[in-house]
Amino acid sequence: MAVPPEIRVHPELVPFLEKLPPYSDPYEDIAATRERFHALLKMRAADRSGVRSKRYDVPRPDGSALTVEVYWPEDTGDASSAAPLPAVLHFHGGGYAIGRSLPGQDRTALELCRSLRAVTIAVEYRLAPEHRYPAGVEDCYLALEWTAAQAVELGVDPERIAVTGKSAGGGLSAAVALMARDRGGPAITYQSMCIPDLDDRVADGPIPADTADTSPNPMVNTWRSVRAAWRHYLPEGYPPEGTTPDPYSSPARASDLSGLPPAYIQVCDLDPLRDAGLAYARRLMDAGVPVTVRNVPGAWHGFELYAPETRVAKESTAHWTGHLRAALYPGTVA
Repeated sequence: MAVPPEIRVHPELVPFLEKLPPYSDPYEDIAATRERFHALLKMRAADRSGVRSKRYDVPRPDGSALTVEVYWPEDTGDASSAAPLPAVLHFHGGGYAIGRSLPGQDRTALELCRSLRAVTIAVEYRLAPEHRYPAGVEDCYLALEWTAAQAVELGVDPERIAVTGKSAGGGLSAAVALMARDRGGPAITYQSMCIPDLDDRVADGPIPADTADTSPNPMVNTWRSVRAAWRHYLPEGYPPEGTTPDPYSSPARASDLSGLPPAYIQVCDLDPLRDAGLAYARRLMDAGVPVTVRNVPGAWHGFELYAPETRVAKESTAHWTGHLRAALYPGTVA
């Protein structure tokens, strides 16, 4: 199907958008959606070259366990005796409900470990709708505390811990940075957020006419997807009448953004999350937080998954990972 002219798609990406299947509601049968996602992962084996990993069970206050997978550069040997490396906590995307990778197969964590030379921790936080807010974000914060507490065993420099994620993972990164500041938790040196889902208010109001929702083939993150994600992530009846969501559920609700770590925010032109991401970046700047912002013109939410070999996808990835590298290794060029 042809893309309507009012949808300003990057010329390099037009063929990929035209080939995508029609939109379907991922929450209609969340178990089936997760099965399809994992089946796709099994068809495309991740490149584990140069990386080793180990799974850990981190005890929660209620006695249950949070699973994290730690990835190290293969040549580091005994982590506890090697020179400490920076650490990156990676919170996967997936609308707070899907996106968990197969054991040892987190593609983003693997690539960050290799390209950044950093210990990368993939956090298997609890998923909605079975586990609604605050389960997922509390898991992510617990992973931060655990990483800092186990720094010597993991071979991690506790002064160089960053958080990163895309989409829901970007929102969780922002929330964890707020929690660390407010709770006096472990220091975060950098928060890197790509296409972050930051504001539950995007679920309100009319759907703009000039978005990918008007496309005949909108298998991209649409306003319908965003609204469904928030409905399933936040508890029913939340927040109580007369109150607003707290900032850890919806970071854009935070009244004070001062004192947060330097940030990177990448948005995409055709993403319904774009304006909320740009607004959050501006508010961080106004609060005195150093921020790097990049908009990918003509791209939709998660376009790299569909067109990874395009120039625009490679440039996008190089940009955000380069700035993360520079933050973890001060003095290097992004």
